[in-house]
Amino acid sequence: MIQVTVWNEYRHEKTDEKVNEVYPEGIHGQLKAFLKNDFQVKTATLDEPEHGLTEEVLNDTDVLIWWGHIAHQEVSDEVVDRVHQRVLQGMGLVVLHSGHMSKIFMKLMGTSCDLKWREANERCRIWNVNPSHPIVEGIGEYIDLEQEEMYGEHFDIPTPDELVFINWYQGGEVFRGGCTYRRGNGKIFYFQPGHETYPSYYHPQVQRVIKNAVNWCAPTENHYPTYGNHEPLEKL
Repeated sequence: MIQVTVWNEYRHEKTDEKVNEVYPEGIHGQLKAFLKNDFQVKTATLDEPEHGLTEEVLNDTDVLIWWGHIAHQEVSDEVVDRVHQRVLQGMGLVVLHSGHMSKIFMKLMGTSCDLKWREANERCRIWNVNPSHPIVEGIGEYIDLEQEEMYGEHFDIPTPDELVFINWYQGGEVFRGGCTYRRGNGKIFYFQPGHETYPSYYHPQVQRVIKNAVNWCAPTENHYPTYGNHEPLEKL
């Protein structure tokens, strides 16, 4: 069974009553609740020692799911480097919503990862623009959300290896809301829904996308290459 670690900074839920009403067990708790029947799931949060992402935990993680927002800068560079190395070695990474500004996503992308945003209780339609991709299995042509934070272009990311979703918002903006990347042996999926005051992670299609993404991001049997000085294969 795929080993999943759900990481959440877990700050909004402790300080904002509205967020706590939507996610009383934390965003990580809700993610775990719908993932645990299909995967082996553990959680980790910012205020745990080493942010819950010790070498032991990461070495036992096939796919890491990341949600963060107001405390990106509190994540230690040492832990970011540790996660980065594991991604290069083959660990999958699913970055959700405001995790686009996390240290780890920015390090993997090499850009500012900035965008336009607006919190206005507006409708969001997430269009499936890559219908043969495994991440959209069982999704159909689009996902409708009654409320979601607007994220708008330009989204300062590298051109995705694969564009999976384009979001449309009631105010008129569009956004590349589902993108895949490969870094080293690792696979990365960014997925936009998940503002902390909206119940996006209770939506069945959003849950299905995240489950599909875990399966897609899971490590393969491909060996991580060796680097550095190398002995000749043939006699010189």
